[in-house]
Amino acid sequence: MSLYVVIGYGPAGAATARLLAGQGHTVRVVTRSGRSPEPGIEHLALDAADSERLTAAARGADALFSCGAPPYPRWAAEWPALAASACRAAEATGAVLVMLGNLYGYGPVDGPLTEDLPPAATGPKGRVRAAAWEQARELHEQGRLRAVEVRASDFFGPGVTDGGHLAARVMPRLLRGKPVSALGDPRAPHSWTYLPDVARALAEVAGQERAWGRAWHVPTAPPLSTQEMVDRLAAEAGTGPVAVRGLPPAVLGLAGLFSPLLRELKEIRYQFARPFVVDAGAYEAAFTVRATPVEEQIAATVEWWRTRQAAAG
Repeated sequence: MSLYVVIGYGPAGAATARLLAGQGHTVRVVTRSGRSPEPGIEHLALDAADSERLTAAARGADALFSCGAPPYPRWAAEWPALAASACRAAEATGAVLVMLGNLYGYGPVDGPLTEDLPPAATGPKGRVRAAAWEQARELHEQGRLRAVEVRASDFFGPGVTDGGHLAARVMPRLLRGKPVSALGDPRAPHSWTYLPDVARALAEVAGQERAWGRAWHVPTAPPLSTQEMVDRLAAEAGTGPVAVRGLPPAVLGLAGLFSPLLRELKEIRYQFARPFVVDAGAYEAAFTVRATPVEEQIAATVEWWRTRQAAAG
């Protein structure tokens, strides 16, 4: 079995680490605060932007999964150092650098999103994410390291909490049959990437040499609007129809005065104001992971949130 190092233990990092440990691999997770050990998972407390310490942690690893992220309001300031450190550690150790990316780097696009679109982000968070991959790709092409990026749309599913658009701001209210708020147009088609599929795609490309050197989109179910997703979640929960109210720009701007997260979300509001559709055909033509059926995604998510709410009292 292999040794894998995972940077970050947010939803994607935790799902990836647990998937790899469940496959019998040795997993080492790097976070600022550390955690108690779990079966098959060692937790190290260190700042992943410290390339010397990260390199030491990655010695002997087959792959280094970059799943960590600075706090959302500090992306533009802190991503460059984190990305550069991961590249230096991969170059020094020979571990394959598997980067978890998102779709911000494309900027506003008419039509489905494909991996061959040029980076055209209009905001600082999108530009910094695009630059992180460009740095790794250039080093890969120079033969200095081996790198691949896996890009996901908005996370959805068990384990997704504060950062998800169908998570902490929606699920507790939905389970009580209360109206929920959504960014942009609740009726616009939108691609939602199921978190377990993110972990499976990251794990798959790490061991596929033909995947390296480019970006791939995680297999994602056909798009559904926020309203359609809420309708399905409410039906599964048995709470009856739940109203979805779109947040107008003026309301979002006012809310941003009090919420740093909502203030930062203004940059990517375009993703929810019109159709936002991911094309994962290239990945599906090359590899084996497929999107989990939506019905299974919905059932697992409602059950996870019910359990979480019950545990919280």
